[in-house]
Amino acid sequence: MGRGALVTTRVTVYCGSQRTVPAGYLELAAEVGTAIAARGWSLTWGGSSVSMMGEVARTAREGGARTVGVIPRGLVGTELADDHADELLVVDTMRERKALMEEHGDAFLALPGGIGTCEELFEMWTSRVLSMHTKPVVVLDVDNHYRGLFDWVRELGGRGFVSRHALDSLTITGDVATALDACAS
Repeated sequence: MGRGALVTTRVTVYCGSQRTVPAGYLELAAEVGTAIAARGWSLTWGGSSVSMMGEVARTAREGGARTVGVIPRGLVGTELADDHADELLVVDTMRERKALMEEHGDAFLALPGGIGTCEELFEMWTSRVLSMHTKPVVVLDVDNHYRGLFDWVRELGGRGFVSRHALDSLTITGDVATALDACAS
């Protein structure tokens, strides 16, 4: 489907915005954007035109996907807001950003990223565990980017702090197609 067509799945993607990420992660973001477009889906992301955020949006758009960026006013200059987005929502706070990204997503996909990506992932994952939504939450974990983090979370489960239900409610994969299939489930 082309841009502006009826879409069945709106994927909210969380990923890195640092300009210092290795080229392989930029290639991954481009692959994800292309794959989202190939499925006729739309993309919601953090509204930046740089780094992984910029690549996922650029390639999704080039493939015909509708792109909705959500960026706080204070980051418009810092993260270089993507003026090519089909819709660019400029908000006042990070909380507003996250709320709109949640509202505009039928599934949540975390690519490699830093603390902001982790914070967004954990909020959507926790909300799902607490039955505040039933949308898929998926982690695309290439190069074992999140291995240490999820080893720790599983350790917390072993100590009784994280339920089996919580652990089972998150899909973690290193494969783009598998991640997008999980977003559609």
